[in-house]
Amino acid sequence: MDNKNHWLGEEEKLFAHRREAYDVGGQKQLDRLAKQGKKPVRDLIGQLIDPGTAFLEVGLDAGFEIGYPEQPHIPGGGLVTGVGKVHGKDCMVFGNESRMTAGTYYPITLKKHMRAQKIAEECGLTCIYIADSGGIFLPMQEECFADEGMFGSMFYNMCNMSAKGIKQYTLSTGGNTAGGAYIVYLACESIMIERMSFAFLAGPPMVKSAIGEDVSMEDLGGADVHTRHSGGCDHFVRSQDEGIEKLRDLIKFNPPQKIFIDRRETKEPRVPLERLYELLPKNTYAVINVREVIKCIADDSYFSEYKKEYKPGRGDTIVCGKMWLKGIPVGIIASNSIGVIFIEAARKAAEWMIRCANDKTPLLFIQGAPGYMVGKEEEWGGIGKYGADMVRTCSTVQVPKVQWVIGPDHGAANYGMCGRAYRPRFCFQTMRARTSTMSGRTASFILTSLERKKAKATGKEMNEEEVARFDKMMREKYDREAHPFFTGARLFHDGVITFRESRDVLARAFELALHQSIPDSVFGNVKF
Repeated sequence: MDNKNHWLGEEEKLFAHRREAYDVGGQKQLDRLAKQGKKPVRDLIGQLIDPGTAFLEVGLDAGFEIGYPEQPHIPGGGLVTGVGKVHGKDCMVFGNESRMTAGTYYPITLKKHMRAQKIAEECGLTCIYIADSGGIFLPMQEECFADEGMFGSMFYNMCNMSAKGIKQYTLSTGGNTAGGAYIVYLACESIMIERMSFAFLAGPPMVKSAIGEDVSMEDLGGADVHTRHSGGCDHFVRSQDEGIEKLRDLIKFNPPQKIFIDRRETKEPRVPLERLYELLPKNTYAVINVREVIKCIADDSYFSEYKKEYKPGRGDTIVCGKMWLKGIPVGIIASNSIGVIFIEAARKAAEWMIRCANDKTPLLFIQGAPGYMVGKEEEWGGIGKYGADMVRTCSTVQVPKVQWVIGPDHGAANYGMCGRAYRPRFCFQTMRARTSTMSGRTASFILTSLERKKAKATGKEMNEEEVARFDKMMREKYDREAHPFFTGARLFHDGVITFRESRDVLARAFELALHQSIPDSVFGNVKF
């Protein structure tokens, strides 16, 4: 019960996090929107998606205590992104949070926007933009404007997805100025609202400055201008509600989506999901039995394990096998016991990835590994080689991959267990996750040892009180930077989820990933 109470308390911090993002700016901002005749963007998204269906939000943790000198705290990153069903079709929705500095783009906003576009492209999801943005946050223009991955890349991505047949729709609910106007102009079809939506390459003040012309926003680039004269927009509506209905009407004509896998009937787990609150210790580095964790999320709690008897104590620090997740067959690579990856565990994991890749079974990485085993015995035995085989295989499999972090996530284990750099289709963390180069304890020991060595080289001895202060400082630094709120603020993952949400969210992630067919995996120049 103590364990469960701890995790419920931790998840309450997560709910507080979410509430702040949902209510950015508080009542003052709601009142401002109401005066403009506007609704908050999440209310519009709620109207857009099919009644009774869930909105899978991605990147909600972005921007929290991000630390920009110009704007240190951006709850939600200034943008709402996520997947919802419209007429039964999964769509990626982008909504500017105009309550956060008029929906302007910070570096983290751009990163969030383009992460959602990448998911949409990989999963073949129609994109819907609810646009109300002042463009780049000008005090940080040097970090937002001219490079690859900055402001222009949003529009580059729109063009290329459209060229591939991935539909792009825009409902403008406010101003779209300069480059931001392309969110209207580049859409496959766009909608503007009478006396609420505006799009122009330069606003009235810039026009006045450049050519001396006095012109109102409405006459320069309002809905009437672009639907009746310039042709820059396709549909004229008179309210946000009408705009949402028009969006739904457009998507009605899109073809139905497929799931490219043999999906069977869903069966609820025989072991309740609530059991996770008791199974996962408060101490992130404590021993776990991941087989029991799998029973909580697997259909009928059924798991077919691969090489279960192989090298007990070494080969079973990674557990491999197959299960069904809401009817979807899924291959499992899961950290177990102390989580440290020995030679035998690395061999087994790489071999299993190849087998799943060849029979086109998607992979779920349940990550809780602090790293690969170190020491003379392991190095002589080939831990570098076999760990590299894990990394190589994880890099080259073409099946959809999803990562779920339930414990330590350090060093090269982050690589072999499909961390963000290894292109998982989705990456979710729990409040138990800790992602960093190494643990705070290990980092503190290494850095303190280096400081002692430097002092000794100059003929000095370190003051033990200073050592203790330095040790404490380094532990706190690493522990803070490994926390899922810190990593989520920087979009190192797609969101922190509760234990209760895990089965639904993971199944939804695979469902979305499987809207695209799975290509053959090729390892080097050899097809296994």
